[in-house]
Amino acid sequence: MVSRVVFGRGSFNQLGDIIEDKRISDKAPFVFIVDDVFKGNAWLTGRIPLAYADEIIYVSVEEEPKTAQVDKLVEDIILKHRDRPSGIIGIGGGSTLDLAKAVSIMLTNRGEASDYQGWDLVKNPAIYHVGIPTVSGTGAEVSRTTVLTGPDRKLGINSDYTPFDQVILDPELIKDVPKDQWFYTGMDCFIHSVESLNGTYLNAFSKSYGEKAYEMCLDVFLNDSLSKKEADDLLMMASWHGGMSIAYSQVGIVHAMSYGLSYVLGTRHGIGNCIVFEHLENYYPKDVDLFRQMRECHQVNLPTGICADLNSEEIETMIKVAFSLEPLWENALGSSWRKKISDQDLFELYRKM
Repeated sequence: MVSRVVFGRGSFNQLGDIIEDKRISDKAPFVFIVDDVFKGNAWLTGRIPLAYADEIIYVSVEEEPKTAQVDKLVEDIILKHRDRPSGIIGIGGGSTLDLAKAVSIMLTNRGEASDYQGWDLVKNPAIYHVGIPTVSGTGAEVSRTTVLTGPDRKLGINSDYTPFDQVILDPELIKDVPKDQWFYTGMDCFIHSVESLNGTYLNAFSKSYGEKAYEMCLDVFLNDSLSKKEADDLLMMASWHGGMSIAYSQVGIVHAMSYGLSYVLGTRHGIGNCIVFEHLENYYPKDVDLFRQMRECHQVNLPTGICADLNSEEIETMIKVAFSLEPLWENALGSSWRKKISDQDLFELYRKM
């Protein structure tokens, strides 16, 4: 679990005080990995507490994070700074936070990021790392994984060393998120709770967080009496609870199939989950119906026909990537999951998208 968390409007201003006693020396910098959408945004970047050799690295998240991107960031940091950084601070959406977590791991572990895609492969603790989300819903701020697309697959670095040491949850930071992105990442949170609550890995701990995330998502997306501030506060906490729920259980069919879309088409995670979820009424009927109500309520249209022109080999690659995530399928369908869903089932589902 994340050991320290601060919540509240304006709490971003506490960052300097929070990291001050974590500085190893004036030659060991804090490296701030920041979504490049904030480049030139003095309201946010002007409040980053730079000192000594500290550095801001702006990263593009136009595409899903890649293992090669992590390796390049790590190489650049090592070449520029003689001393190992005092810490890595990620400021941005889920992709930026995943990059920050991965970089903090790879600064203390040999090899390439792709070597650690899987479960519990990391041997050495990561350096001190802080997560500050500027988009809510992904749960990246609390999860024990960092989702990366590698040369062979899309799969997270799942380990006990992945979670942030400190998280700052400031709802002011999400006030300008574009509507569609707000919806897609919010639905990522809703889907986290759905897959956790309907999964075979469910336990009392994950259930308590999943139920709260589910309840808050319904309030955010179906209660039109909430103010924007109230909705942002709730969604930030729903994201936290949804992430906690899957950390102690697992996601399911939606995420497995979304990984396939992302690997072949580069589809962003949030919208990919929405595209998949729209077609899974046979597996999550009540919740797909609620999802459609929320989508209509907020007048969000999903892309259609994105797989229509793919050849059989490309769809088979999607199927291979999806089925490689065995814990997700076991959570969704039980230990005998392979008898309950076939390659042809997935082929037909992908063709509908």
